Amino acid sequence: MSVGTTNSRCAYGCWAVAAIVGLLALFLLMGASGWSFLGGLFVAALVFVFLGLLLNWLLCDAGRQAPMAQTGAAAPAAVVPAQPAPVAAEAPAAPVAAVAPSVAPAAVDAPATLPAPRDGRADNLKEIKGVGPKLEQMLHQMGFYHFDQIAAWTEAEVSWVNENLAGFKGRATRDNWVAQAKILAAGGETEFSTRVGRGDVY
Repeated sequence: MSVGTTNSRCAYGCWAVAAIVGLLALFLLMGASGWSFLGGLFVAALVFVFLGLLLNWLLCDAGRQAPMAQTGAAAPAAVVPAQPAPVAAEAPAAPVAAVAPSVAPAAVDAPATLPAPRDGRADNLKEIKGVGPKLEQMLHQMGFYHFDQIAAWTEAEVSWVNENLAGFKGRATRDNWVAQAKILAAGGETEFSTRVGRGDVY
């Protein structure tokens, strides 16, 4: 016999007993105490409901909880083995190599530099319009001493220089240093370099 059938029979029995007691209470109140039918019916209904719930709780609920405790005891055995599986699935770590390319472009865009000027003599970078004494010193600190270095800069390298000229960002593009440096590196002169040579600028 199933648990559901047993519990249903128990509940029917409890409510039947409660109904019988309620009817007895109605007859006693009307016969012995002289209550009206409505008054006795109200009290009898209260007795029926209260007693029915009490008997169900005492007799039927106890029987219902025992099977639940038995079925619940087997559940943890089925659940425990499933928990280690996600740990194994998460074991492969994301490849670290994917982060490396973000560092490479900065090194590629940086122009070639020198640790010191060739033969110990740097070109007068102030002959490039837009390069004053302070910027010339900054370029030396970055490793640029000669016109041919600046003349060889690509667009990407010019962008790198622009970003690294602290306080003078964008100056290499605005004053077109590369075009001027190409003329000067080939031994030519610009209108500005001529003025610098005469001492009219610095």
